[in-house]
Amino acid sequence: MNQKLFTLVLSICLITTFFSKVTGQTGKPSLPFTYTVEAAPEWTSLFNRTEGWFGADGIFSIPLSGNDYKRHKKSDSILLLFSDTYIGKVENKKPLPGNTMVNNTIAYIKGIEPNPASINFYYKTSVEGKPETFFVPTSTTEKKPQLFWLGDGFVNKELNNNLNIIGYKVERTGPGVFDFIETAVSIISIPGGERAPFEHQKQIETSLHINNAKLGEGNFGSGIFVNTKWAGAQHPDGFVYIYGCLGKDKNLVVSRVKPADFENLNAWRYWNGSDWSENSTDLKALTNAVSDELSMTQLPDGRFILIFQVLGLSDKVGMRIADSPVGPFSDIIEIWSAPEWKEGLWTYNAKAHPSLSKPGELLISYNTITPDFWNDIEKDATIYHPRFIKLKYSLKENNK
Repeated sequence: MNQKLFTLVLSICLITTFFSKVTGQTGKPSLPFTYTVEAAPEWTSLFNRTEGWFGADGIFSIPLSGNDYKRHKKSDSILLLFSDTYIGKVENKKPLPGNTMVNNTIAYIKGIEPNPASINFYYKTSVEGKPETFFVPTSTTEKKPQLFWLGDGFVNKELNNNLNIIGYKVERTGPGVFDFIETAVSIISIPGGERAPFEHQKQIETSLHINNAKLGEGNFGSGIFVNTKWAGAQHPDGFVYIYGCLGKDKNLVVSRVKPADFENLNAWRYWNGSDWSENSTDLKALTNAVSDELSMTQLPDGRFILIFQVLGLSDKVGMRIADSPVGPFSDIIEIWSAPEWKEGLWTYNAKAHPSLSKPGELLISYNTITPDFWNDIEKDATIYHPRFIKLKYSLKENNK
């Protein structure tokens, strides 16, 4: 379980009263399409596994071609990022003794069909063959151990095809499940074309962990939108937009930078409500009630769709529509009520996966867990892996 879930747990008691504080904006765009939403059991079952990787949260999808919107061929690979992951064997839904948890893992999937033969899960192993974590902060020490949970990432076509991933640096403060602090954010840079175990990774320290007096504390890296021609964006402005979630109100903030300067923090700029500032202290929320992991996707008509778990932890998957990467945003449109919630599972961190979506569809995942996770996972391995739904849409004509 990671810090993202911890902050969500704290917010659950606020859900009843918070909706009265959800912010709106003037000039909101209208809904540009009609849609239906349905479960995608063929995708969910792909992650219901009984050997090796058998459970995780996270799941960001990164096309290794760099293009989120082309229809990927069977030979094209898409990288999936996971945070805390369980490794072992499962029988009758129950993990067998000897299972272990590592802090991040990956998978590669070829094409956009949920074919078990097309996906391969990977975790690092020691010389003795024991599961290990791919990404560990270089600043970790025996006296001050640290770990990474992963945010979003992309293949940077303007920076040597480097794979740039956001890593949240975490320190344990005690033996309890929630005894930890999130101290910093790093950019993990992997040379172009390198595959797991990523032995040539570089870690860049940043100031992307934010503690804003008005908006609260949190991180950039909740979602990334690459607004370039080579990434498949329409009417691109050439910037990478990096979103963050701050404070108990789940405030959405954004920064941007040219892809070639992504690893140079001096070149990053922060949205202050009307312009881009050099100072993150000038940040202004775009909207609120979002989740610590989310997605910004461009529709074929050029508009933008923000997908998130309403308030971070709830049974509701929400979307907001915008005309630009910085809004203004529509009111929350609740597109799905997670049935797992009624079964006693908590649902969180919904996001879309355009690189895995067919035309006229948007594949969306969300995570599940329980309040008594450490005990429940030893009884039922199925409580902890992504669930999937499909948003099928039909765009209105001449709506722009």
